[in-house]
Amino acid sequence: MLVLLPPSEGKAASGRGVPLKPESLSLPGLAGARAEVLDELVELCAADREKAREVLGLSEGLRGEVAKNVELRTAGTRPAGEIYTGVLYDALDLASLDAAAKRRAGKSLLVFSGLWGAVRVGDRIPSYRCSMGVKLPGLGALGAYWRGPMAEVMPEAAGDGLVLDLRSSAYTAAWKPKGEVAERTASVRVLHSQLVDGVEKRSVVSHFNKATKGRMVRDLLVSGARPKGPAELVETLRGLGYVVEAEAPARAGRAWSLDVVVTEIH
Repeated sequence: MLVLLPPSEGKAASGRGVPLKPESLSLPGLAGARAEVLDELVELCAADREKAREVLGLSEGLRGEVAKNVELRTAGTRPAGEIYTGVLYDALDLASLDAAAKRRAGKSLLVFSGLWGAVRVGDRIPSYRCSMGVKLPGLGALGAYWRGPMAEVMPEAAGDGLVLDLRSSAYTAAWKPKGEVAERTASVRVLHSQLVDGVEKRSVVSHFNKATKGRMVRDLLVSGARPKGPAELVETLRGLGYVVEAEAPARAGRAWSLDVVVTEIH
């Protein structure tokens, strides 16, 4: 099983470990593309910090993030699973997993990134700021930039098992499963259900969406479940206590769509 995750906008501080070693990152087929994005990002942030702040879409209060990007090649690193923070990663709580679940996380979780393309949670990276929605002056929109490199490496990374796609829309732009890979891919939407004047209303709420996805991945890792395809994933999640509504694709070569319905987060 391969689980595709979005990163978090906010990130923990860089560690005190050794600086970035690009050759150590997973998916080595992305090395050339990573170098191009890293070079332009560092150059932009070093040359004109005000322009960099605008390009990166940062508020005045986040000006320090630009300075952080200048030091990307020399800053300390930490495992990506420690760098990414926020609601989804708080619910996932990688640090508290037992040894077996941590091994499963290292093999199955892949975090998409505007800077790195995608990394595994054990890859050591510095803290950075560069979302997939950014348009760098030289490379253009990163979502479009990454499509070619990701198309080369992702089919192999997906292997022959289930692909569980939990990415946000900005990150799905970088790679969309096609053909046979799409047929064993399940994308998940989390819906918040509540009664309004006796009538059920459903909506997509960011907190419920992120927290539920983190909790769901954690439960799959802890259980040791290995669903082989989307249909088996539906039954696995239901067995773990989730309310899941599934829609099989109408045509071949399309992904499954799953709705996980929640009323509250505990």
